[in-house]
Amino acid sequence: MNYTHDEMMTIAAARLLWPGCVCFVGIGVPSAAANLARLTHAPDVVLIYESGTIGTRPTVLPLSIGDGELAETATAVVPLPEIFTYWLQAGRIDVGFLGAAQIDRFGNLNTTVIGAYARPKTRLPGAGGAPEIALHARQTFVVLRQSARSFVDRLDFRSTAGFLGGHDERARLGAGGAGPQVVITDLGMLKPDPATRELTLVARYEHVAIDAVRAATGWPLRVADEVEVVAPPSALELDTLRDLHERTRAAHSAPFDVAALAGDAI
Repeated sequence: MNYTHDEMMTIAAARLLWPGCVCFVGIGVPSAAANLARLTHAPDVVLIYESGTIGTRPTVLPLSIGDGELAETATAVVPLPEIFTYWLQAGRIDVGFLGAAQIDRFGNLNTTVIGAYARPKTRLPGAGGAPEIALHARQTFVVLRQSARSFVDRLDFRSTAGFLGGHDERARLGAGGAGPQVVITDLGMLKPDPATRELTLVARYEHVAIDAVRAATGWPLRVADEVEVVAPPSALELDTLRDLHERTRAAHSAPFDVAALAGDAI
């Protein structure tokens, strides 16, 4: 069965969610993975987006947290402050599912700038609610493509705290959640060392060599004594993911009916 590295990354991430899990979902690959889990092995997963939608069940992937698809298919829509106070800060979120532009060896994230903050090479969307999600969710999953440009020895800007400088620094500062418990990439999966909190390669995908993962990391990568090989996608997982992306492409590429919109306005 043929599949891409990105498909394997999304499927591997989806497998980590469980039935009944309450998941605070980021846009992009985290959203694709969370909805794939909902459409396959975890139909009762509770998906929450930052815009205030709870229990949303979109038929296509949202373009942003403000996409009407999320509100139309949600069990409830509440004010944004309630999402953060009643749900997140009160400890009701099992998993915060985040993406990033850069990550360092201790799971700290950058979604703000590439280059110097005052004169950046690239201005990124910013952290949004990610710092609070990473602070208060019971655990955080991070998903991003792996390269020496994204897995860096030093972040250009720390938008979201993981384990800060490692060891017990996060715990000493009183962070509520357990922090980033797994990083899912297009090459494999990394987890923090129990003592140092440094990300360690614990699993790779089939046909991906450990040396290739090392070469795609901007620091000397720690490797577990035994590195598992992640099972390839099942036909159900792959077909469901591709169908989801195809529906999304069709929905977002459909031309607007300007006359109909004008008629609705009248």
